Amino acid sequence: MTDTISLPFLRPDMKSELDLRVKNIQTLMGERGLEGLLIGSTVNVFYLSGTIFKGNIYIPLDGSPLYLLISPSVSSQEGCIKIRKPEQISSVLEEKGIRMPEAVGLEYSDMTYSDITRLKACFPEAKYGDASSLLREVRSVKTAYEISRIREDGKKHSAVYSMIDKCYREDMTDLEFQIEIERLLRREGCLGILRASGNRMELNLGSLLNGDNADNPSPYDFSMGGHGFDPSLPVGADGLTMKHGTTVMVDMNGGFNGYQTDMTRCWMIGDVPEIAKKAHECSRMILRVLEKTGVAGAEVSLLYTTALDIAKKEGLQEYFMGHSHKVGFIGHGIGIELNEMPVIMERNHSVLKENMVIALEPKFVIPHIGAVGVENTYRVTAEGLENLTTFREDLTSLGQGVRE
Repeated sequence: MTDTISLPFLRPDMKSELDLRVKNIQTLMGERGLEGLLIGSTVNVFYLSGTIFKGNIYIPLDGSPLYLLISPSVSSQEGCIKIRKPEQISSVLEEKGIRMPEAVGLEYSDMTYSDITRLKACFPEAKYGDASSLLREVRSVKTAYEISRIREDGKKHSAVYSMIDKCYREDMTDLEFQIEIERLLRREGCLGILRASGNRMELNLGSLLNGDNADNPSPYDFSMGGHGFDPSLPVGADGLTMKHGTTVMVDMNGGFNGYQTDMTRCWMIGDVPEIAKKAHECSRMILRVLEKTGVAGAEVSLLYTTALDIAKKEGLQEYFMGHSHKVGFIGHGIGIELNEMPVIMERNHSVLKENMVIALEPKFVIPHIGAVGVENTYRVTAEGLENLTTFREDLTSLGQGVRE
């Protein structure tokens, strides 16, 4: 049995793609006065290598990156160097004749204090700055390759949603229904991991909310809450039997290839009051307007204020983005992580850039009935938003497909 892992990254078909990503990062490094980046978080290692390995990546302001591999990760490819510990990185640079950086960026928001401390020891004379925001800014604008992966993910995500109706049976609990959808996702190729940024975003394969549970707030930074099934994960399904006259909101994982799409669709059990149907149609109306409003160059805040104005005009502000607890955003960037830049909120005055990928989720919570609304993943273009999650959006009765 081997005790090493030979890494299959830096494939010939990925070289130009990874070179492009490094070049984009180096451009921002120059603007921010950084001469080197030391990267070690899982997400950014994947972004810059196409795989996951133990070790670090060093990116100089000019030239090619170094992949510094710690056992059991090994590779004989150019640029890959085996080390025993991070403290050897400065020696590697010295041996290769690479100038020691005087200003170094570290992932302050993505690594532990002890990891940061060890990396700082590599260049004790250097000044250090935060590289997390720099990397998130670069990753917020997707390359053509990344968009192709997200587009593929959206198609698979939509295909799974087309089968959700057949997972339902009378008198199921919400948790049983969610487990059947999770099984379907995994069977159809979902990797079974939901990568999210920050320590306030714990979740399994997604969220399913039925009836009154949609009005339960959660301590996590999600648009919708839920009581959860156990105090150790207070979000989502609560294990109660789903009743007629309520809605079921399904917001499940779309990660099939290292990238993600975010998609929410709603069903009803039997029939629901007109207020819920009106709110659901309002969500669809908001998305149609935002699809035209969200052109490259538009201010991010405009998407939020436009959505809120429509909800007010329809007399639904009381239920918009929550009822007992409201959130102040209607969407977010998405890619390798579920919650990337930009956050679609009123105080975000940055502008949309072409080939950003964002999820928009104008949702409503109607007390005693449940949550309604639609979430789609979009690519930002000069003409507006291109929908990458094209599964039907109407509010239909669960089990209808089975009965038909």
